[in-house]
Amino acid sequence: MIPVYLLTTFLSATLLFMVQPLFAKMVLPLLGGAPGVWNTAMLFFQACLLGGYAFAHFGPRILGARAHALVQVVLVGLPVLTLPLAIPAGADPTSAANPTIWLLGFMALTIGAPFFALSTTSPTIQHWLGASGHARAANPYFLYIASNIGSLLSLLAYPVLIEPLSSLQFQRQAWAIGYTAVAVLTLVSAILYLRRARTAPTRASTADTPDRAAPDNASAPTWRLRGLWVLGAFIPSSLLLGVTTFVSSEVAAVPLLWVIPMALYLVTFILAFSSSRTPSDAGLRRALVLLTIPLLLVIGLGQRIQPIAALILLNLAVFFIAALLCHRRLSDTRPAPRHLTEFYLWLSFGGALGGGFNALLAPLVFDTHLEYPLVLLLACAFAPGLRAATPSGRKALLAPAATLACAALALLLIARTGTAATPGVPLLFMFIPAIACYLASQHAHAFAASLAILFFAGQTVHTTPGRQLGIERSFFGINRVTEDSGTGFRYLYHGLTIHGIQSTQPALRRTAFSYYHDASPSGRVLSALRENPAARIGVVGLGAGSLAVYAAPGQAWTFFEIDPVVARIAADPAQFTFLADMPAPPRLVIGDARLTLQREADGALDLLVIDAFSSDAIPVHLITREAFALYQQKLRDGGALLCHVSNNHLDLEPIVGGIAADLGWEARTFTDGASDDQGRMASTWMLLSRSRPALLAPGDRNWAPARACPPGQIWRDDYSSILRVMRWH
Repeated sequence: MIPVYLLTTFLSATLLFMVQPLFAKMVLPLLGGAPGVWNTAMLFFQACLLGGYAFAHFGPRILGARAHALVQVVLVGLPVLTLPLAIPAGADPTSAANPTIWLLGFMALTIGAPFFALSTTSPTIQHWLGASGHARAANPYFLYIASNIGSLLSLLAYPVLIEPLSSLQFQRQAWAIGYTAVAVLTLVSAILYLRRARTAPTRASTADTPDRAAPDNASAPTWRLRGLWVLGAFIPSSLLLGVTTFVSSEVAAVPLLWVIPMALYLVTFILAFSSSRTPSDAGLRRALVLLTIPLLLVIGLGQRIQPIAALILLNLAVFFIAALLCHRRLSDTRPAPRHLTEFYLWLSFGGALGGGFNALLAPLVFDTHLEYPLVLLLACAFAPGLRAATPSGRKALLAPAATLACAALALLLIARTGTAATPGVPLLFMFIPAIACYLASQHAHAFAASLAILFFAGQTVHTTPGRQLGIERSFFGINRVTEDSGTGFRYLYHGLTIHGIQSTQPALRRTAFSYYHDASPSGRVLSALRENPAARIGVVGLGAGSLAVYAAPGQAWTFFEIDPVVARIAADPAQFTFLADMPAPPRLVIGDARLTLQREADGALDLLVIDAFSSDAIPVHLITREAFALYQQKLRDGGALLCHVSNNHLDLEPIVGGIAADLGWEARTFTDGASDDQGRMASTWMLLSRSRPALLAPGDRNWAPARACPPGQIWRDDYSSILRVMRWH
């Protein structure tokens, strides 16, 4: 019995965490791979888990043991008829600024049934064991550990083994086989449960007797305890999404970074529900205090400590400690087996609340990733071990008041010395209030209040590159417009990536900078195209509209941009004037470029510029063989494709070169190393055409033949691997 239950729980959890990146590979890149996509997907998966746990809890009470077992077998078995997983033909994401609702509905229709069925498996199997009268029924939580181990192994295996070594078609078929195995195992588990259920009443005392791990929770949970379960699940769930989004957007644009927080999240579950208490709660508490203070101070001040790897590790360490303390508190308060399904129901409810807070509410309420530090403050107030001393009355207010006074003094000194923008100086001045905050660490609520004062004090002198003119958050990320009065440059930032630079000097208003200056590869190609007044140019990726400076009278330009906020910023002359200064107004097409290009006329473009690969979350679906075949279809005979392949962490040239060779194109690469304080930035561009591009000047040796990957490593809609193109430096 136990081996079957273990295998069923382990395999169902493995499939749950395998289908998430698998389905993302199938459909989510249609929305550009933005952090909002990841958060929305996590919200959907958490909502399905909540529904599955609700069924596992209420099903036996409403249907009875035998009927519930039968329904469970049918529920898991029916989705087998819909496998393998597939995306309906003609799926077209909404063009709304926030496609969250569309994405949730689409996921429900395509993957909802099998995911929901799998989500019911683990709590149901644990319930069956707890009610079976088996010798191990008193503590079925070891199955929960097995479930999290399966989830962890699947999470790590996908980017390292599954994705690089198999096609999407193979993954879909393998997942279908695995799901069928879970359906069969569920049937066997139900039969074993019903056989033992005949004798279960005589063993009820064993099943309902709590073990050493749950000494005082045999009675029905109180609403206070249920609230604790919800809060203890909410905090790590929100922190998981918060730290992933914050680190990838504000610290370092590193591909696959989301895997690490998710793995740490699962590890905390495994450690919390195991019998080991290593590391100790006291040690974790000390680490949380010592690490959270500098982290919230750095976030509040908006400073990036060096090396960046240290800042990433600091964020991940605080997340791990906070999640582990929260999950240990859940483990310490877990009920007897007869209340097991209710326990999981409230945990899943808290997890779904965390996902909903980050994916739905936070983008509407906050212009920045403020949800992350706020939940960190909540974690410090909730974490066990911070209640060693409980001052009352005036003593409870003493530490926050001291922190407030010290912070006020620090802010006064910063204001009087005018050193807010000087690197490191605000951190130095805030050292004394940080010490005051540390002295409050013996009491959770006083410590959290002191941390909040420290953080928001830092926010008042938040140092961003230049003077911030505007900030707007969308589904696709945070866009900032800043201005440096010293250089006279105005910048458009999308997270950490510069998407455009314009000079505020009138004489330089129509001059391109950053990756697009006149001596850059893109500048040379588009300058040559000025000789053709009838040229039709398409650009995927608008940014601030820098390339518009190369537009000549008579030419027709079309920009394809997925983020409506970026389009609005670029079209606003009060922020950037590249588009407003064009000889003729351009056409702006909002939506995913691959989908919108399909609706364009074939053979209509002389040049198509693809400028969408400079951030970490590259839209993989725009760099596959099928995508380049589409680009080829939209170009006239003799037309050319210009690709911006600069990326700090990914070597995309071999992929594009391999695709070009497979399609019979000639591909040339030009790496421009010019980078200075005059607004020029180094970049790498590739020019593709059926023959030697006419746009190349005779004898121009800057354009070298492109490197090409082996045919088997070419990215297709059915296959891609980020790990194969990572720059390991």
